[in-house]
Amino acid sequence: MPKDLFNIAVIGAGGIGADHIQSFQQHPSARVVAIAEVNAERGEEAAEKFGVPTLVADYRDLLKRPDIDVVSIALPNYLHAPVALAALKAGKHVMLDKPIATNAADAAKVVNEARKQGLLFMVGQNGRFIAETQTAKQLIAQDVLGDVYHAKTAWTRRSGIPRIGSWFTQRKFAGGGVTYDIGVHALDRCLYLMGEFDAAAVSGKTYAQFGPRGLGDGSWGRGEIDPRKPFDVDDLCVALIKLKSGRTVLLEASWAAHQPEADYNGTQLFGTEAGLMFPPLRLFRHTENGYADEQVSDLPPLVNTNRMVHFIDALLGKAEPFVKPAESLAVQKILDAIYLSSKTGKEVRIR
Repeated sequence: MPKDLFNIAVIGAGGIGADHIQSFQQHPSARVVAIAEVNAERGEEAAEKFGVPTLVADYRDLLKRPDIDVVSIALPNYLHAPVALAALKAGKHVMLDKPIATNAADAAKVVNEARKQGLLFMVGQNGRFIAETQTAKQLIAQDVLGDVYHAKTAWTRRSGIPRIGSWFTQRKFAGGGVTYDIGVHALDRCLYLMGEFDAAAVSGKTYAQFGPRGLGDGSWGRGEIDPRKPFDVDDLCVALIKLKSGRTVLLEASWAAHQPEADYNGTQLFGTEAGLMFPPLRLFRHTENGYADEQVSDLPPLVNTNRMVHFIDALLGKAEPFVKPAESLAVQKILDAIYLSSKTGKEVRIR
């Protein structure tokens, strides 16, 4: 008999973990039964706030429990691949926060293990789930834009480093900086809209101009801060991505930069028949009455805009998984190439 109720363990109870818990609790077939958190105070606060009955310090204790069906991972980046692998080997379905790993080799191990075990594995790429993205995807499918040949996508902040001295700003824990944190969202959203994830070549450059000077701090996150730790990740990146089809993507991401907007998070697509950008969602095209700049209302979403609710819907067979593991692996290869290109000063070819 198919399951109609899934027990979930959330690993990590910081800002991201709290979002995982409350998002899962919106689905009637999801029950968050346990939290793993090394910080006792943070774990106790989350367990009490969300009414979660079990709190442990070691996530491996939860992997041994046969009653837990799903493991949701909200940990520092360097733990994503090893914990996801352990959960999959323990027979658990896995929802993983982005990025999938800190390098493509580790990401491939996770993807292969999920395939081997026949389990649902999904990276929670938030940018695909917003209403504007899903409306834009439908307009593209309706051929409103014609052939989409180029795109610009960005998430840039004026002052939004996730607290200098946290794990986000230390390479040994985060693997990378803004490119991994919010650049990945802008990139994944854009490639999803273009319907193509495989890149042929990447030219990228990363910078660290604000963080090392103690500037550009933001307020996101609940992890520990040690101001003595070095800021050794990037706070701005730019990349030109050439897809295998010959189409191109220009990516920009910043935690801190002198710019007019406090926070800009959007994508622009260039098609042969029309252009599109958001937010807000607008179409640009020639009409018989001249050039038109049209604001577009959201269409009914393709999937539930709550990614955790969607994950449970996929387990129930009510939805096709919206983020495919192979797509997340392809995104990781591009991220790797951006860093390598910046380090070498050369274009990086992706096989």
